[in-house]
Amino acid sequence: MSIANNKKAFHDYFIEEKYEAGIALEGWEVKSIRAGRVQIKEAYVVIKRGEIWLLGMHITPLPTASTHIHPDPVRTRKLLLHGNEIMKLIGKVERAGYTLVPLDLHYTRGRIKAEIGLAKGKKQHDKREDAKERDWAREKQRLMRERVKGR
Repeated sequence: MSIANNKKAFHDYFIEEKYEAGIALEGWEVKSIRAGRVQIKEAYVVIKRGEIWLLGMHITPLPTASTHIHPDPVRTRKLLLHGNEIMKLIGKVERAGYTLVPLDLHYTRGRIKAEIGLAKGKKQHDKREDAKERDWAREKQRLMRERVKGR
């Protein structure tokens, strides 16, 4: 079940591979995410010292959060992947010019997971081409509906 999607990532990048990663979260963050108070549109993924980190994901703290913690809504969160996956991603990002982007947050067997994509940036003409294809698909659907109604 999806919690939050990053539609902007599909507009700005060609997604070549997808990986499911766990996220190291605090208790108040889990409660807020389960309440749907999360946003990943401006988030991005970086590699530091052989580890993968998620930056810019905004989790709005619930007003009922405990008084003894001071929640930081946009703190850096560690992504949890297998070592061989991390090594493969590091190689592709550093050598092949790929970018890591968060695609969505979802539940897997009760745990909150992030789907990250290995992506290449789109040029402006690629974005226009995608928009044309989307418009044409929408127009085809409209024409088919009119044709079925006309019979």
